[in-house]
Amino acid sequence: MSEVICPDNELIEITPENLLNKVMEMKRQGLRLSQACAAVVNEKYELSYSFAQEGTYRYITLRLVIDTSVEIPSITEFYPYAFLYENEMKELFGVKIKLINLDYNDKLYRIKEETPFLKKKEEQ
Repeated sequence: MSEVICPDNELIEITPENLLNKVMEMKRQGLRLSQACAAVVNEKYELSYSFAQEGTYRYITLRLVIDTSVEIPSITEFYPYAFLYENEMKELFGVKIKLINLDYNDKLYRIKEETPFLKKKEEQ
C-alpha cells in the first residue's frame, strides 16, 4: 500500500464561472501550477488544474466537469506557461478554451486525426 505523503491535499470542484477567481487565489497564495490535464468521463470533460506549494508535497487541484460544448477561459494571464497545457487540451481533446495567450491553433502536435482523445459518437 502506498504511503500518503501529504494528507492536506485538496480536490476542489468548481464551475467555469469561478475558474479565473480560483486560479487568481492560487497565484496570490504563491502556489505554482504543476499540471493541467483533460479527460473524457461519461461524455463530459473533466479538467484538472493542480497547484503545488513550494517546499512541501501539498497540492490543491481545481476540477471542472463540463459539457463538451462549454467554453472556458484561459488561465495564461496568471500562469503564462499554461499555454502548453491548454493547447494540448484543446488539440487532443477538443476543449474549447478562449484567449490562450499563445494559441497554436491545433498545430502543437503533428497528428493526422483531429481531437484523437475525444471519442466520436459512433465509437461510444
